[in-house]
This record gives sequence, structure tokens and C-alpha cells, in this order.
Amino acid sequence: MNLSSLQPFTDLEYRNAHESFMHFLQQDDLDQYAADSPTCLQPFEQVLDLAMSEAYEDQPSSQDAHLFLQRILYRINRLKLFWYDNLENYANEHSVVIFSLRTKIETAWQAWEAKCLDIDYLKGLDIEAALRTRTAEDLDPEPSKTGLYFRNDMSQAGYRHLLAIASLDGLVEASQLSRVIGGVGNEIQSMLTKILMEEYGGGKLARKHSSFFSAMLAECDLDTTPEAYIDIVPWEVLANINHSFTVCERKRNFLRYIGSLLYFEISVPAAFQNYKMAGERLGLSEQAIGYWDVHIKEDLRHGQWMLNEVTLPLITRYPDSAWELVWGYDQQRLLSTRASQAIAKCVQQVENG
Repeated sequence: MNLSSLQPFTDLEYRNAHESFMHFLQQDDLDQYAADSPTCLQPFEQVLDLAMSEAYEDQPSSQDAHLFLQRILYRINRLKLFWYDNLENYANEHSVVIFSLRTKIETAWQAWEAKCLDIDYLKGLDIEAALRTRTAEDLDPEPSKTGLYFRNDMSQAGYRHLLAIASLDGLVEASQLSRVIGGVGNEIQSMLTKILMEEYGGGKLARKHSSFFSAMLAECDLDTTPEAYIDIVPWEVLANINHSFTVCERKRNFLRYIGSLLYFEISVPAAFQNYKMAGERLGLSEQAIGYWDVHIKEDLRHGQWMLNEVTLPLITRYPDSAWELVWGYDQQRLLSTRASQAIAKCVQQVENG
């Protein structure tokens, strides 16, 4: 198919293709279904190919195409976590068709993302010095335009919209970390397990961080059902979530994942302080800002643990590949900044009617 001869798809056409994909996921045996009807996937795959061209080759890239691709990738990645829903929803978890689609999208997407960084430059850095410099900057950063907007200008309607978007990840928070702690025991693994246990409230549901997020939603009269607001989540936020799966599901990407997690733990206190201050300015209850508060307190500690007890020892253990820690850190910084800016844009659109 000559992609250059086709007109760009509309948002509606992408949504229809997404619905077709959801239909495929609901088959009892997708691989057999595709074998029995060899042409059944062709219309969807044609849309997918055009979307990849529009997102990763065209300039400027299509926002609708990005959203479609990240939605498909999210639906695939979601199968890696158990949601205590209908067991039949996981029938195609190990489908060859699904694996092929995920690989196709992820390969093109990650190559596109990698263009934002100078990999050769990263390879030549003093890794420990680079990470210490970065973490010091992100622990106490200069206020960004986006951060100041959230802190000083966001309305209560905007705050509720922020929570709705963030709920897609907030209600299953830290789940990706659980994917990397299996295997041989050592000090690094033990520290990662310790961080996971704190994120999970030490096994007490009321103290699990996602429970604090659920309480915020309830306090603001929002739906606490997981994925209730998935249709309003911008592609940049979906990409942030999908990236975590990319780096945690493949052990070869372990160092990138650790760099990514280091950024998360280091940067969260400053970022969440803006949300907490917004809630206080709006006169919201402690329940409505509790998730931000608990993270500000705990992630100050987690960030130092991640740097000193996980990341620095890995530099010694993997000296030839340690630059990938900085790669993971810098890439996560870019993804998180982009996602935050996209959320701010969505919130402003709600506030402006």
C-alpha cells in the first residue's frame, strides 16, 4: 500500500479502528481467529501503518495518530497487570498477533523518541557525576511555567480534571516496579523491594498509595473505577505509562528502567508540591490532597535510596553499560515534562470552556 497517496485519517476513523482492535482482543483465541480469517486484520493494519507514518515520519506529526497508537499500545500493555476483572479479558495475553503488533508499534515509537537524545554524548559522560548533578537539580528545581500554573492559577474544575487524567496511572501506581524485582537476591533487589512495599502500604490496603488516590477522587465526587476517564487522557500521558512497560518488561532495558525510576522518585516531591499547594489554595480537604502529601514525604527518602543504594551500585556492577542509567533518566525527564505540559493544556481547555 502506498501510504503517501492516502489522506490522513480523522479522529473518528482512528476511534473506529480502536473499537475494531478491542473486538479482536475479546476473541476467545485471537491467533486462531486470525488464522481462520486471514484478511480480518487487514483494515486495522492499514490504519495502523498509516498512523505510524503520520506519527513517526511526517512533519509535523499527527496528534490523532499519536493518540491512536498509544491507546492501542496501552490496551496491549494493560494485559500485563491483573485488574481483578473478568478472567476472559486475559485470554489473548500471549497471542502471537498481539505480540507482533506491540513490537511493531514499540520499535517505531522508541526509535522516534530516541532521536530526542544524543546517545553518543551520554556514552562519554562521567556517569556518577552526571547522575548526581541531575538529581540535585531535579530535587529542588526552578519553578517551571507549567508548575506555576498548577500551583497558582488552576481552578477547582481544573483540579478535578487533573485528578481524572492522573487516575489512569494513580490507581495502579508502582505496578511496573513489581515486574522487575523477581530473580536472584542481592542488596539492590532488596532495596527495590523495600521501596515497592512502601508504595504498597506494607501490605495494608488503606496505606497503599493508590488508596490515597482513590480517596482523592471520592472526595472530589469523581469515579474511582480504574480507567473510568481513559477517553480524556492525552497521548503524551499514555506514552509516559507505555514507556514504563517498555523498559520494565525487557530485562535488557533494566538499567534504563532504573534511571527512569530514579527520575520519578527524585522529581515527584517538587512536582506534587505544586498540586498540593493548588489544593490548599482552593480550600480542599486533607483527604482531597492526601496522595500528593504522602508522596512528598516518602519520595524524598525513596529518591535518596534509589540514588545511593540502587543506581550507584549498578554503575560499579555494569561499568560498560552504566550510561544507560543516564539514558533512562534523561528520557524519563523528557517524557514526564511533555506529559505534564499536555495535562496543563487539557486543564486550561476545561477552564476556558
